[in-house]
Amino acid sequence: MLATASDHARALEIASAQPMLAQVERWCAVPSGSDDAEGLATMAGLLADAFARLPGDLRLVDPAPVERIAADGGAIPVPTGRSLHLRVRPQAPVQLLLTGHMDTVYGPGNDFRSLAWRDDGMLNGPGVADMKSGIAIILAALTALETSSLAARIGYEVVINGDEETGSLGSSALIARAARGKIAALTYEPSTLPDGTLAGARPGSGNFAIVIEGRAAHAGRNPEDGRNAIVAAADLALRLAKAAGPRLSVNPARIDGGGPNNVVPDRAVLRVNMRPATPEDQARAQSLLDGAVAMIGAEHDVRLHVHGGFARPPKPLDAGAERLFGLVRACGHELGQEIGWQPTGGVCDGNNIAACGVPVVDTMGARGGAIHSRDEYLVVDSLPERAMLSTLVLLRFAERGRP
Repeated sequence: MLATASDHARALEIASAQPMLAQVERWCAVPSGSDDAEGLATMAGLLADAFARLPGDLRLVDPAPVERIAADGGAIPVPTGRSLHLRVRPQAPVQLLLTGHMDTVYGPGNDFRSLAWRDDGMLNGPGVADMKSGIAIILAALTALETSSLAARIGYEVVINGDEETGSLGSSALIARAARGKIAALTYEPSTLPDGTLAGARPGSGNFAIVIEGRAAHAGRNPEDGRNAIVAAADLALRLAKAAGPRLSVNPARIDGGGPNNVVPDRAVLRVNMRPATPEDQARAQSLLDGAVAMIGAEHDVRLHVHGGFARPPKPLDAGAERLFGLVRACGHELGQEIGWQPTGGVCDGNNIAACGVPVVDTMGARGGAIHSRDEYLVVDSLPERAMLSTLVLLRFAERGRP
Protein backbone atom coordinates (compact mmCIF):
# COMPACT_ATOMS: atom_id res chain seq x y z
CA MET A 1 0.00 0.00 0.00
CA LEU A 2 1.36 3.40 -0.97
CA ALA A 3 0.26 6.53 0.78
CA THR A 4 -0.81 9.55 -1.23
CA ALA A 5 1.30 12.66 -1.54
CA SER A 6 -1.24 14.50 0.57
CA ASP A 7 -0.91 11.86 3.30
CA HIS A 8 2.86 12.41 3.37
CA ALA A 9 2.44 16.18 3.32
CA ARG A 10 0.03 16.05 6.23
CA ALA A 11 2.40 13.89 8.29
CA LEU A 12 5.32 16.22 7.58
CA GLU A 13 3.24 19.22 8.58
CA ILE A 14 2.22 17.54 11.82
CA ALA A 15 5.86 16.70 12.60
CA SER A 16 7.06 20.26 12.07
CA ALA A 17 4.20 21.70 14.15
CA GLN A 18 4.97 19.70 17.31
CA PRO A 19 5.89 21.77 20.42
CA MET A 20 9.52 20.67 20.36
CA LEU A 21 11.04 23.94 21.54
CA ALA A 22 8.73 24.08 24.55
CA GLN A 23 9.66 20.49 25.36
CA VAL A 24 13.38 21.23 25.10
CA GLU A 25 13.02 24.24 27.39
CA ARG A 26 11.08 22.24 29.94
CA TRP A 27 13.33 19.20 29.87
CA CYS A 28 16.58 21.17 29.93
CA ALA A 29 15.37 22.98 33.04
CA VAL A 30 15.68 19.61 34.83
CA PRO A 31 19.33 18.87 35.72
CA SER A 32 19.95 15.26 34.74
CA GLY A 33 23.64 14.48 34.87
CA SER A 34 24.51 10.80 34.58
CA ASP A 35 25.12 10.66 38.34
CA ASP A 36 22.11 12.76 39.36
CA ALA A 37 19.65 10.11 40.53
CA GLU A 38 16.95 12.59 41.47
CA GLY A 39 17.16 14.53 38.23
CA LEU A 40 17.15 11.37 36.11
CA ALA A 41 14.08 10.08 37.96
CA THR A 42 12.30 13.36 37.27
CA MET A 43 13.29 13.25 33.60
CA ALA A 44 12.15 9.64 33.24
CA GLY A 45 8.75 10.60 34.62
CA LEU A 46 8.42 13.58 32.28
CA LEU A 47 9.39 11.50 29.27
CA ALA A 48 7.03 8.69 30.21
CA ASP A 49 4.20 11.22 30.33
CA ALA A 50 5.21 12.69 26.96
CA PHE A 51 5.60 9.36 25.15
CA ALA A 52 2.35 8.01 26.59
CA ARG A 53 0.55 9.65 23.67
CA LEU A 54 1.95 6.92 21.42
CA PRO A 55 0.39 3.44 21.23
CA GLY A 56 2.11 0.35 22.55
CA ASP A 57 3.68 -0.88 25.75
CA LEU A 58 5.65 1.79 27.65
CA ARG A 59 7.83 0.94 30.65
CA LEU A 60 10.58 2.43 32.78
CA VAL A 61 13.29 -0.24 33.00
CA ASP A 62 15.76 -0.52 35.87
CA PRO A 63 19.42 -0.56 34.84
CA ALA A 64 21.73 -3.52 35.21
CA PRO A 65 24.13 -3.27 38.18
CA VAL A 66 27.19 -1.13 37.47
CA GLU A 67 30.39 -0.79 39.47
CA ARG A 68 33.38 1.50 39.25
CA ILE A 69 36.85 1.23 40.70
CA ALA A 70 37.57 3.73 43.46
CA ALA A 71 40.92 5.41 44.04
CA ASP A 72 41.85 2.73 46.59
CA GLY A 73 41.23 -0.05 44.06
CA GLY A 74 37.97 -1.26 45.56
CA ALA A 75 34.77 -1.71 43.56
CA ILE A 76 31.79 0.45 44.50
CA PRO A 77 28.26 0.44 43.06
CA VAL A 78 27.28 3.25 40.68
CA PRO A 79 23.64 4.37 40.64
CA THR A 80 22.26 4.93 37.16
CA GLY A 81 18.89 6.06 35.89
CA ARG A 82 16.06 3.99 34.51
CA SER A 83 15.49 3.76 30.76
CA LEU A 84 12.28 4.53 28.95
CA HIS A 85 11.32 1.59 26.73
CA LEU A 86 8.41 1.77 24.30
CA ARG A 87 7.37 -1.11 22.06
CA VAL A 88 4.80 -0.54 19.32
CA ARG A 89 3.36 -3.10 16.87
CA PRO A 90 5.94 -5.88 17.31
CA GLN A 91 4.13 -7.97 14.67
CA ALA A 92 4.30 -5.34 11.91
CA PRO A 93 6.31 -6.34 8.80
CA VAL A 94 8.88 -3.53 9.18
CA GLN A 95 10.68 -3.18 12.52
CA LEU A 96 12.85 -0.21 13.49
CA LEU A 97 14.73 0.98 16.59
CA LEU A 98 14.98 4.61 17.72
CA THR A 99 17.25 5.55 20.63
CA GLY A 100 18.30 8.56 22.63
CA HIS A 101 19.51 9.49 26.10
CA MET A 102 18.17 11.70 28.87
CA ASP A 103 21.41 12.11 30.81
CA THR A 104 23.88 14.96 30.33
CA VAL A 105 27.49 15.53 31.35
CA TYR A 106 26.47 18.28 33.78
CA GLY A 107 26.35 16.69 37.23
CA PRO A 108 24.86 17.98 40.50
CA GLY A 109 27.94 20.07 41.28
CA ASN A 110 27.89 21.89 37.94
CA ASP A 111 26.51 25.42 37.99
CA PHE A 112 25.67 25.39 34.26
CA ARG A 113 21.93 24.99 34.78
CA SER A 114 20.04 27.80 33.05
CA LEU A 115 18.92 28.46 29.49
CA ALA A 116 19.77 31.65 27.64
CA TRP A 117 19.01 33.02 24.19
CA ARG A 118 22.08 34.19 22.28
CA ASP A 119 22.08 37.31 20.14
CA ASP A 120 22.19 35.14 17.00
CA GLY A 121 18.97 33.33 17.98
CA MET A 122 20.64 30.17 19.23
CA LEU A 123 19.53 28.59 22.50
CA ASN A 124 22.31 28.01 25.02
CA GLY A 125 21.89 25.57 27.87
CA PRO A 126 22.76 22.18 29.37
CA GLY A 127 21.63 19.36 27.10
CA VAL A 128 19.93 21.55 24.50
CA ALA A 129 21.83 19.80 21.69
CA ASP A 130 23.10 16.70 23.46
CA MET A 131 20.43 15.56 23.46
CA LYS A 132 17.10 16.58 24.86
CA SER A 133 16.28 18.19 21.54
CA GLY A 134 16.86 14.80 19.93
CA ILE A 135 14.26 13.24 22.22
CA ALA A 136 11.76 15.90 21.17
CA ILE A 137 12.50 15.09 17.52
CA ILE A 138 11.88 11.36 18.12
CA LEU A 139 8.52 12.11 19.71
CA ALA A 140 7.53 14.54 16.94
CA ALA A 141 8.38 12.09 14.16
CA LEU A 142 6.57 9.17 15.76
CA THR A 143 3.54 11.33 16.53
CA ALA A 144 3.41 12.26 12.85
CA LEU A 145 3.93 8.67 11.72
CA GLU A 146 0.91 7.55 13.74
CA THR A 147 -1.33 9.85 11.67
CA SER A 148 -0.30 8.20 8.39
CA SER A 149 -2.18 5.44 6.63
CA LEU A 150 1.17 3.60 6.52
CA ALA A 151 1.57 3.43 10.30
CA ALA A 152 0.25 -0.12 10.56
CA ARG A 153 3.17 -1.35 8.41
CA ILE A 154 5.80 -0.19 10.89
CA GLY A 155 6.61 -1.48 14.34
CA TYR A 156 9.25 0.15 16.45
CA GLU A 157 10.99 0.18 19.78
CA VAL A 158 12.21 3.33 21.49
CA VAL A 159 14.92 3.28 24.16
CA ILE A 160 15.82 6.51 26.00
CA ASN A 161 18.51 5.62 28.51
CA GLY A 162 19.96 7.49 31.45
CA ASP A 163 23.63 6.51 31.27
CA GLU A 164 24.79 7.05 27.70
CA GLU A 165 27.34 9.69 28.65
CA THR A 166 29.09 7.18 30.93
CA GLY A 167 29.08 4.31 28.43
CA SER A 168 25.56 2.84 28.77
CA LEU A 169 26.88 0.12 31.06
CA GLY A 170 23.52 -0.23 32.79
CA SER A 171 21.42 -0.08 29.62
CA SER A 172 23.48 -1.78 26.90
CA ALA A 173 21.73 -5.12 27.39
CA LEU A 174 18.34 -3.44 26.96
CA ILE A 175 19.53 -1.75 23.76
CA ALA A 176 20.87 -5.06 22.42
CA ARG A 177 17.54 -6.78 23.11
CA ALA A 178 15.65 -3.96 21.43
CA ALA A 179 17.94 -4.17 18.37
CA ARG A 180 17.07 -7.80 17.66
CA GLY A 181 15.16 -8.30 14.43
CA LYS A 182 15.34 -4.63 13.42
CA ILE A 183 15.94 -3.71 9.81
CA ALA A 184 17.60 -0.41 10.81
CA ALA A 185 18.05 1.99 13.69
CA LEU A 186 18.07 5.75 14.15
CA THR A 187 19.84 7.38 17.09
CA TYR A 188 19.37 11.04 17.92
CA GLU A 189 22.75 12.41 18.89
CA PRO A 190 23.28 15.94 17.55
CA SER A 191 24.88 16.42 14.16
CA THR A 192 28.65 16.19 14.04
CA LEU A 193 28.83 19.75 12.69
CA PRO A 194 26.40 22.69 13.00
CA ASP A 195 25.72 22.45 9.24
CA GLY A 196 23.99 19.12 9.77
CA THR A 197 26.78 16.74 8.75
CA LEU A 198 26.16 13.26 10.13
CA ALA A 199 28.65 10.98 11.84
CA GLY A 200 29.70 8.08 9.63
CA ALA A 201 32.31 5.60 10.84
CA ARG A 202 33.19 5.73 14.52
CA PRO A 203 36.06 4.12 16.44
CA GLY A 204 35.43 1.91 19.42
CA SER A 205 36.17 2.92 22.98
CA GLY A 206 37.46 0.91 25.91
CA ASN A 207 37.82 2.23 29.44
CA PHE A 208 40.06 0.34 31.83
CA ALA A 209 40.96 0.67 35.50
CA ILE A 210 44.05 -1.38 36.24
CA VAL A 211 44.69 -2.00 39.93
CA ILE A 212 48.37 -2.55 40.78
CA GLU A 213 49.22 -4.24 44.10
CA GLY A 214 52.82 -3.86 45.21
CA ARG A 215 54.44 -4.10 48.64
CA ALA A 216 54.94 -1.34 51.19
CA ALA A 217 58.33 -0.69 52.78
CA HIS A 218 60.25 2.14 54.44
CA ALA A 219 61.61 4.44 51.73
CA GLY A 220 64.89 4.99 53.61
CA ARG A 221 65.60 1.86 55.67
CA ASN A 222 64.62 -0.96 53.32
CA PRO A 223 63.24 0.33 50.01
CA GLU A 224 64.56 -2.79 48.28
CA ASP A 225 61.94 -4.84 50.10
CA GLY A 226 59.13 -2.74 48.61
CA ARG A 227 57.40 -3.10 45.29
CA ASN A 228 56.48 0.36 44.08
CA ALA A 229 52.96 0.32 42.61
CA ILE A 230 53.21 3.91 41.38
CA VAL A 231 56.37 3.15 39.39
CA ALA A 232 54.73 0.06 37.90
CA ALA A 233 51.64 2.05 36.97
CA ALA A 234 53.76 4.74 35.34
CA ASP A 235 55.76 2.15 33.39
CA LEU A 236 52.54 0.54 32.17
CA ALA A 237 51.13 3.92 31.14
CA LEU A 238 54.24 4.69 29.08
CA ARG A 239 54.26 1.29 27.38
CA LEU A 240 50.62 1.57 26.40
CA ALA A 241 51.02 5.15 25.19
CA LYS A 242 53.86 4.12 22.88
CA ALA A 243 51.47 1.78 21.06
CA ALA A 244 49.24 4.64 19.91
CA GLY A 245 48.98 5.27 16.19
CA PRO A 246 46.59 6.27 13.40
CA ARG A 247 44.34 3.26 14.02
CA LEU A 248 44.53 3.19 17.82
CA SER A 249 44.51 6.08 20.25
CA VAL A 250 45.68 5.37 23.79
CA ASN A 251 45.10 7.86 26.58
CA PRO A 252 46.52 7.06 30.03
CA ALA A 253 44.26 9.46 31.88
CA ARG A 254 44.99 9.15 35.59
CA ILE A 255 47.01 7.38 38.26
CA ASP A 256 45.58 7.14 41.77
CA GLY A 257 47.62 5.96 44.71
CA GLY A 258 50.62 6.69 46.85
CA GLY A 259 50.98 8.23 50.26
CA PRO A 260 53.70 9.61 52.54
CA ASN A 261 57.08 10.29 50.98
CA ASN A 262 58.78 7.83 53.31
CA VAL A 263 56.65 4.85 52.31
CA VAL A 264 57.03 2.78 49.16
CA PRO A 265 53.48 2.83 47.75
CA ASP A 266 51.85 -0.58 47.63
CA ARG A 267 48.74 0.28 45.60
CA ALA A 268 47.89 2.30 42.50
CA VAL A 269 45.12 2.49 39.95
CA LEU A 270 45.87 3.38 36.33
CA ARG A 271 42.93 4.56 34.21
CA VAL A 272 43.28 4.25 30.44
CA ASN A 273 41.05 4.90 27.43
CA MET A 274 41.74 3.08 24.15
CA ARG A 275 40.00 3.86 20.84
CA PRO A 276 40.51 1.32 18.03
CA ALA A 277 39.36 2.11 14.49
CA THR A 278 38.09 -1.35 13.52
CA PRO A 279 37.20 -4.67 15.20
CA GLU A 280 40.61 -5.97 14.14
CA ASP A 281 42.27 -3.01 15.81
CA GLN A 282 40.24 -3.69 18.94
CA ALA A 283 41.54 -7.26 19.06
CA ARG A 284 45.06 -5.92 18.65
CA ALA A 285 44.52 -3.39 21.42
CA GLN A 286 43.23 -6.08 23.78
CA SER A 287 46.24 -8.25 23.02
CA LEU A 288 48.53 -5.28 23.59
CA LEU A 289 46.96 -4.55 26.96
CA ASP A 290 47.06 -8.18 28.07
CA GLY A 291 50.72 -8.48 27.07
CA ALA A 292 51.77 -5.25 28.75
CA VAL A 293 49.98 -6.19 31.98
CA ALA A 294 51.73 -9.57 32.08
CA MET A 295 55.11 -7.97 31.38
CA ILE A 296 54.72 -5.29 34.05
CA GLY A 297 53.66 -7.89 36.60
CA ALA A 298 56.76 -9.96 35.93
CA GLU A 299 59.27 -7.11 35.72
CA HIS A 300 58.06 -5.20 38.78
CA ASP A 301 56.98 -8.21 40.84
CA VAL A 302 53.50 -6.77 41.35
CA ARG A 303 49.97 -8.09 40.89
CA LEU A 304 47.65 -6.41 38.41
CA HIS A 305 43.87 -6.68 38.09
CA VAL A 306 42.22 -5.28 34.96
CA HIS A 307 38.67 -3.93 35.24
CA GLY A 308 36.57 -2.62 32.36
CA GLY A 309 36.54 -3.33 28.66
CA PHE A 310 35.45 -2.14 25.23
CA ALA A 311 31.90 -1.04 26.04
CA ARG A 312 31.70 0.74 22.66
CA PRO A 313 32.76 -1.54 19.78
CA PRO A 314 34.09 0.11 16.59
CA LYS A 315 31.45 1.12 14.05
CA PRO A 316 32.84 0.89 10.49
CA LEU A 317 30.68 2.15 7.65
CA ASP A 318 29.61 -1.11 6.01
CA ALA A 319 27.35 -1.71 3.01
CA GLY A 320 24.16 -1.83 5.08
CA ALA A 321 25.00 1.45 6.78
CA GLU A 322 25.81 3.05 3.43
CA ARG A 323 22.37 2.10 2.10
CA LEU A 324 20.72 3.60 5.19
CA PHE A 325 22.75 6.79 4.85
CA GLY A 326 21.70 6.91 1.20
CA LEU A 327 18.04 6.76 2.19
CA VAL A 328 18.49 9.56 4.72
CA ARG A 329 20.31 11.68 2.14
CA ALA A 330 17.58 11.08 -0.47
CA CYS A 331 14.88 12.06 2.03
CA GLY A 332 16.86 15.16 2.96
CA HIS A 333 17.21 16.14 -0.69
CA GLU A 334 13.46 15.77 -1.14
CA LEU A 335 12.99 18.21 1.75
CA GLY A 336 15.62 20.67 0.51
CA GLN A 337 18.16 19.55 3.12
CA GLU A 338 21.64 18.62 1.94
CA ILE A 339 22.85 15.67 4.03
CA GLY A 340 26.45 14.54 4.19
CA TRP A 341 28.50 12.47 6.60
CA GLN A 342 32.07 12.00 7.73
CA PRO A 343 34.05 9.87 10.20
CA THR A 344 34.22 11.09 13.78
CA GLY A 345 36.32 10.28 16.82
CA GLY A 346 33.36 10.18 19.20
CA VAL A 347 31.36 7.15 20.31
CA CYS A 348 27.73 6.60 21.29
CA ASP A 349 25.00 3.96 21.49
CA GLY A 350 25.20 3.72 17.70
CA ASN A 351 28.41 1.74 18.19
CA ASN A 352 26.58 -0.85 20.25
CA ILE A 353 23.66 -1.05 17.84
CA ALA A 354 25.97 -1.56 14.85
CA ALA A 355 27.74 -4.33 16.76
CA CYS A 356 24.37 -6.15 16.83
CA GLY A 357 24.43 -6.22 13.02
CA VAL A 358 21.82 -3.46 12.61
CA PRO A 359 22.56 -0.53 10.25
CA VAL A 360 22.31 2.74 12.14
CA VAL A 361 22.50 6.47 11.53
CA ASP A 362 23.29 7.85 14.95
CA THR A 363 23.24 11.64 14.47
CA MET A 364 19.62 12.19 13.49
CA GLY A 365 19.23 14.81 16.21
CA ALA A 366 19.22 18.57 16.03
CA ARG A 367 21.96 20.80 14.72
CA GLY A 368 24.01 22.50 17.39
CA GLY A 369 27.49 22.67 18.81
CA ALA A 370 29.94 23.14 21.68
CA ILE A 371 28.49 20.10 23.42
CA HIS A 372 29.91 19.11 26.81
CA SER A 373 30.74 22.75 27.54
CA ARG A 374 29.08 25.85 28.96
CA ASP A 375 28.77 27.12 25.39
CA GLU A 376 26.51 24.25 24.23
CA TYR A 377 23.88 25.58 21.87
CA LEU A 378 20.93 24.48 19.76
CA VAL A 379 20.08 25.70 16.25
CA VAL A 380 16.37 26.08 16.97
CA ASP A 381 15.37 26.07 13.28
CA SER A 382 16.73 22.54 13.00
CA LEU A 383 13.97 21.12 15.20
CA PRO A 384 11.26 21.08 12.51
CA GLU A 385 13.86 20.26 9.83
CA ARG A 386 15.03 17.13 11.59
CA ALA A 387 11.52 16.11 12.66
CA MET A 388 10.40 16.17 9.04
CA LEU A 389 13.52 14.30 7.94
CA SER A 390 12.87 11.49 10.43
CA THR A 391 9.19 11.37 9.53
CA LEU A 392 9.95 10.98 5.83
CA VAL A 393 12.56 8.29 6.54
CA LEU A 394 9.99 6.35 8.57
CA LEU A 395 7.39 6.70 5.82
CA ARG A 396 9.84 5.47 3.19
CA PHE A 397 10.57 2.41 5.33
CA ALA A 398 6.86 1.77 5.61
CA GLU A 399 6.49 1.97 1.83
CA ARG A 400 9.55 -0.04 0.82
CA GLY A 401 10.31 -2.26 3.79
CA ARG A 402 14.03 -1.59 3.31
CA PRO A 403 16.53 1.28 3.06
